Amino acid sequence: MHLMELSAENASGWLARHGLNGEGGRFTSLGGGVSNHVILAELPGRRLVIKQSLARLRVHEEWLAERDRIFREAAAMRWLGSRMEGGRVPEVLIDDRENYTIAMEAAPEAAVMWKTRLFEGLLEPAAARAAGTLLGSMVAVSHGSSEAEALFGDQTVFCQLRIDPYYRTTASRHPAHAAYFAELMAESASRRFSLTHGDWSPKNLLTDGQEMWVIDWEVIHYGDPSFDVGFLVNHLYLKSLVMPERRAELRGLAAIFLAAFEASRPPAAAWVAEAAAGHLPALLLARVDGKSPAEYLDDAGKAEARRVALRSIERRLRHPLEIFEL
Repeated sequence: MHLMELSAENASGWLARHGLNGEGGRFTSLGGGVSNHVILAELPGRRLVIKQSLARLRVHEEWLAERDRIFREAAAMRWLGSRMEGGRVPEVLIDDRENYTIAMEAAPEAAVMWKTRLFEGLLEPAAARAAGTLLGSMVAVSHGSSEAEALFGDQTVFCQLRIDPYYRTTASRHPAHAAYFAELMAESASRRFSLTHGDWSPKNLLTDGQEMWVIDWEVIHYGDPSFDVGFLVNHLYLKSLVMPERRAELRGLAAIFLAAFEASRPPAAAWVAEAAAGHLPALLLARVDGKSPAEYLDDAGKAEARRVALRSIERRLRHPLEIFEL
């Protein structure tokens, strides 16, 4: 069967084939980052998001991934939707296995990416607290769960979309520090502890200032949750390179996020924060010299990120907040 390429023009017909009337709706392409087509469907009385995974990601260098990751994402939202505390996970409404496409409920119209609010200067403690509580809750409900490990134990897509483009690519461009990356990857791969989102970023945390929604579950896997903690702190640090006058406040948000995570994580996860400090320099360097550089850093910001990352590798951070002191 010919595979349909999702677009705003054909999304109404796709919904109709799956039993939902899209007539009179408004369909808007949301882009979908580098790895998906995403369409917002605004229908009478309801809002949906339709998402189709891409096999070749939209980046300058070749970057391939398994398209059926979209169904792991759907499975993750179904498994976690009623279990997580501190916010919301979208409800999945349609799986189209022939076209690697799903439909899910959309967040409220007023909800935007936390990233957007941060760049608007809205440095809200409640958002940082929600991000930490949600993440700690996910770790708590999945740690030691044989069901979660059976469903999400395969780490292929995580390697394709995170380990290879972030860690292996960056290590190849910094051979003097390849040993650090090798040690980090080996240690992280040995930690099969809980569900790990793999993209716990302010762009995947939507908020209207009241409630937070978690989206983009395509690299979900059972593994090392310290990757998620380091990922979020790294994003807050990157924002401080763009808004240096707000660095102290952004560090404060990172501290609130970490405290909320600590309050909601299981007792057995006491090691996670220190382990996250090991990921931080590698993640920071990857957003400059990996396959997915941070699009908002100018040349000066990239140089500063690279300097801090390399110095952090040499110093061996013991706590994530130490990165703000460099």
